[in-house]
Amino acid sequence: MTLPGHINSTAGNRWIAIGRSDVADARTAGRDAADAALAEGAAKLLTVFCSDGYDLEALLAGIHERSEGAPLIGCSTAGEIATDGPGDAGVVVVAFGGDGFSVSTAAAGSASTRLREAGAEVAACSIVDAARPHRLLMLLTDGLAGDQQEIVRGAYSVLGAEVPLVGGCAGDDLKMKRTFQLHDGRVLTDAVVAAAIASDAPFGIGVHHGWRTVGEPMVVTSSAQNRVFRLDDRPALDVYLQRLDAPAEAQRDHDAFTRFALTHPLGLNRRSGEEHVRFVADADFADRSLGCIAEVPQGALAWIMEGDAASVLDATDAACADALEPLGERRPIGLLAFDCIARRGVLGEGIAQEVSRVAAQADGAPVAGFYTYGEIARTAGMSGFHNQTLVVLAVS
Repeated sequence: MTLPGHINSTAGNRWIAIGRSDVADARTAGRDAADAALAEGAAKLLTVFCSDGYDLEALLAGIHERSEGAPLIGCSTAGEIATDGPGDAGVVVVAFGGDGFSVSTAAAGSASTRLREAGAEVAACSIVDAARPHRLLMLLTDGLAGDQQEIVRGAYSVLGAEVPLVGGCAGDDLKMKRTFQLHDGRVLTDAVVAAAIASDAPFGIGVHHGWRTVGEPMVVTSSAQNRVFRLDDRPALDVYLQRLDAPAEAQRDHDAFTRFALTHPLGLNRRSGEEHVRFVADADFADRSLGCIAEVPQGALAWIMEGDAASVLDATDAACADALEPLGERRPIGLLAFDCIARRGVLGEGIAQEVSRVAAQADGAPVAGFYTYGEIARTAGMSGFHNQTLVVLAVS
């Protein structure tokens, strides 16, 4: 099935439109989704969110048949988001168009061995049309490459505090094996891709998670980067499983553990008083350690966290409101949602309600995005990587 594009052109010299397809043939799906997104005309930028089940080279070929060489970034997902709701095994194409945007893109490979350097490399593309008053850098990364906060630090080292960062980590439908990043006509892995966007009108970014701490805190007594070896001076996996009274299959099977851990993140105490959430992505049953998507500092206090449908949906409303606030009286021309797959795990079939709530706050503008393995939103300070969180980008 191919769905028509959705567009809001009220901004005059800027527009955003989306196209979506779940046709099984990759080339046809790419071509049809691009047709819908490009119904308004040529794009300054295409962003693509797609299932890793497609032949991605064929998918890109189909998009490029229609795109007239427009710059493109994208990634594989753990599910796709569009105005009409969430989906799986499909592709969503987002087009940014009009003379009110200037765009530059970049890609950096071998990210897992040089996370900070990769972030810095792609950030260099953000020096684009400084005459436009509003800028941001959109980052799409390989969430399995290691500590994602290092990528944010690398980008920050180039851009400083002036340019906000936003984006998410590619997925592979919870297989946790290999994710893909897209740059123009190339299919990459272990990479970071980025688009610097300069605009005549403001952007807004909202970030909320909806999780709360439960039980007593634990001390991270041994960790290295994103690997946790000991909690309260005991094997981290043992503590985690016992605290949660985990089912037997999660204690011996990697896939079962990942599914279980999806809705049981760790919370870290920060100096700001805010809990930073860490997605527990895998377990090593031999050395009894836990693997997270981002750094868990040794000596930190950690909690088990929980959420429910009500708290997750409240966070959805809050993220949208915060994203829209910087726009003032301007209507959005589009909302992009970078939504952790764990939140989808909590909501279950209620994920359609979450997307409809985002669409309701979009005031008729198109909504697009994907379910991620981690989210990026840096608007203040150096910290900007999040887990189990919804990040909303509002474009005016």
